[in-house]
Amino acid sequence: MKRKFINQIEPWIGNEEKQAVIAYLNSGGWLTEFKETEKFEQMIAEYVGAKHACVVSNGTVSLFIALMALGIGKDDEVIVPNLTMIASANAVLLLNAMPRLVDVDPETMCLDLLLAEKAITKKTKAIMLVNLNGRSGNMNTLLALCKKHHLYLIEDAAQALGSTWNGKYMGTVGDVGSFSFSMPKIVTTGQGGALITNDDELIKKIRKIKDFGRVKSGVDLHESLGFNFKFTDLQAVIGIEQMKKLEYRVKRKKEIYVLYEKGLLGVKGVDFVQTDLSETTPWLIDIMVDDREKLIVFLKQNGIGSRPFYPPIHTQAPYRGMKEYKNAQFPISKKLSAKCLWLPSSLLLTNQQITYIVNTIKTFYRR
Repeated sequence: MKRKFINQIEPWIGNEEKQAVIAYLNSGGWLTEFKETEKFEQMIAEYVGAKHACVVSNGTVSLFIALMALGIGKDDEVIVPNLTMIASANAVLLLNAMPRLVDVDPETMCLDLLLAEKAITKKTKAIMLVNLNGRSGNMNTLLALCKKHHLYLIEDAAQALGSTWNGKYMGTVGDVGSFSFSMPKIVTTGQGGALITNDDELIKKIRKIKDFGRVKSGVDLHESLGFNFKFTDLQAVIGIEQMKKLEYRVKRKKEIYVLYEKGLLGVKGVDFVQTDLSETTPWLIDIMVDDREKLIVFLKQNGIGSRPFYPPIHTQAPYRGMKEYKNAQFPISKKLSAKCLWLPSSLLLTNQQITYIVNTIKTFYRR
């Protein structure tokens, strides 16, 4: 009997989500955002302990809105880690501002704070911290750095729902936090994003930007520039059911990580990124490996999906032509990017499948 291919990631949509969608459609709901969206926002805010949550069309949009609401625009600079999904930097470019790329810390894979301080100029208005795979650097140090230089702190916590720093949920430490609900995330609505903040005035700006700059919803009087970045109740009913399962999902993600870590302990050529599971919920299982490209092929031949890590942003076509990055050196980003691999990380993984994946990796390195 042929073994079923193990995807690197896939969504977990249960009967609860399916029934909720059917019930909503049968109720005569108009699909656009309304009461279900408000309920979803409330659940997010309550979970992370934030005063306000606002859901939007996707995680890139949420970063754009956060930047715009903070008044960042043309000729401003925002410090962004060089090793992250390209959306983090692209959101800055969307506002005609400049992402000032900075190398990352080799231990956390997050922004190197010493290098970040050196990159600050008179044009710098904010630091965007990316909680890569739920991790962070020393947030107290980062907060002190922002206060010292009068900078906003934006948390790109797209990969960090369920992770904390000193017991405080990621996304709630800075001025504004951003989450993503795209397919691979621990909570998914297909696409979607959220902004969280405790700032009453900032949330008003955020809500206006996502709804055409209207004076209030449904009234075509516009007192500021805005766009259509709204959510839908159809997505929200899925998100509500997903949020109900979040505590279990956090627990299971950590269990999966432990199974991989124990199974691959001592395998020469495989290393794990330092991860404190008391605070970090790994979004994906990331390992540092030798012979990565050959391992990817071997895993696929054995029915296992995997995914290489993001290339450093400065090597991507929209950025490598910029004069700021033509001769730039980002040694840590380049080293980590070349070795990092995401293993199957779906919440649908069984312990038996993880054992099979681990044994396949061991076989590869024994060769």
